[in-house]
Amino acid sequence: MAAVGGHPAQGGGAGGGTGREAAPSEFRAAVEALSEARLRPEIVLSPAPAPRRLAPHSFALTASVEVDGEELADGRLVLLHDPDGQEAWNGDFRVVTMTRAELEPEMAGDPMLSEVGWAWLLDALQAHGAGYAEPSGTVSLSASQYFGGLADRPSSTEIEIRASWTPADGRFERHLAAWGDLLCTSAGLPPASGPHAPAEVTSLGGVVPMPARRRPRSH
Repeated sequence: MAAVGGHPAQGGGAGGGTGREAAPSEFRAAVEALSEARLRPEIVLSPAPAPRRLAPHSFALTASVEVDGEELADGRLVLLHDPDGQEAWNGDFRVVTMTRAELEPEMAGDPMLSEVGWAWLLDALQAHGAGYAEPSGTVSLSASQYFGGLADRPSSTEIEIRASWTPADGRFERHLAAWGDLLCTSAGLPPASGPHAPAEVTSLGGVVPMPARRRPRSH
């Protein structure tokens, strides 16, 4: 796989996929666009097995946000293609993503956090000029308290953002870059500089900043 954000994906090939050699040219072009996209240097992409029952053609990547050897967030992106289209998609392509990160305690108690997490995604898509339709998803918060032999671990809260949308512009690299920004925002990294740096995310309660860094995710 071509180097992405300075980090080549491991395992060879252009990522996890189903039957790309015999796939329609539109799907092969989309996979090529994803493979050649360049993301922030903190993001490491790796190929992943693609689901085979959701669409005739699929392609998958996993990603992690790593700073100073620490993993701060991770996730998965799947590109689905059905040449006949699917009514629920309102199109013949669909992007399906999962983003996961551990939150700092001061963020975990924010009552607007679910709405803000969803806004991170929509703002990232807008910042990168990625046209989309039919967005849907969930934002889940999971709190963990440790006991017994694990009692010395501090309590933790994890945010998980699952989202899907229909690309409406054919610029698949923009959609990958937007998802990369969502990963970094969830990880607590400051916005990247440059023409596609995402703006501050606002909620009904005003600007909600993320901490500049957080402790690495527990495994």
